[in-house]
Amino acid sequence: MKKAFFIISLSLILLSKVNAIAATFNADKKILIFSLTKGFRHKSISNGIIAVKKLGSEHGFQVDTSESVSSFTKENLSRYRSIIFLNPTGSNVFNERQKQALVDYIHNGGGLLGIHAATDFCYEWEWYGKLIGAYFVSHPKVQSAKLITTKTHRQLMKKIPSEWQHTDEWYNFKSFNKQVKVLMQVDENSYEGAKMNGSHPIVWYHHFEGGRVFYTGLGHTPESYTNEVFLQQLLNAIEWTMGK
Repeated sequence: MKKAFFIISLSLILLSKVNAIAATFNADKKILIFSLTKGFRHKSISNGIIAVKKLGSEHGFQVDTSESVSSFTKENLSRYRSIIFLNPTGSNVFNERQKQALVDYIHNGGGLLGIHAATDFCYEWEWYGKLIGAYFVSHPKVQSAKLITTKTHRQLMKKIPSEWQHTDEWYNFKSFNKQVKVLMQVDENSYEGAKMNGSHPIVWYHHFEGGRVFYTGLGHTPESYTNEVFLQQLLNAIEWTMGK
């Protein structure tokens, strides 16, 4: 009887340790999608959340979602390997403590993936502008355009074609951070409404103040989130920003 009790007790202790290790492992593979909108709200946000959660289930990372600035505390952000800014919009969104939480997160090696309207966000915050790489200024109608690879990167450009025809809303940018490394440009001769004088970055990345940051100007349309090439781009970016 005593032996049986000992075995059961030992089993419970071992199980609790396994669960603790598993919890730590899973927290190590967690990302947060933030999609709060204070201005225009993209219909594709729900499609993006579904798509990223599907990528997570297929590739072994967990996904939390939030539309609350209260998520931006040092303690909460430390739970995540990467944050996705999925089409957030608006200015003066965060208070100073919340801004500092994001700064600390990046300084501690956190990753951030900005999708499309992540450049239509926090215009008043100069640090954020440098982090994300540029600010949105205008766009023409949704239309097809040709994307051209300008820089190779073994992980970020894995399975991405060197030229790619895609339909989306093509942002024109201002306040461009020239320190970012541009991976793809839009061929301004391939569509109407371009205003960047023939040099039109649309996908880029950089190491910024200790963190990893990736931005794609794609992701306006709901259909983007079923496009295999765009999903591959998101997967590459998520894994890279997580430090995988």
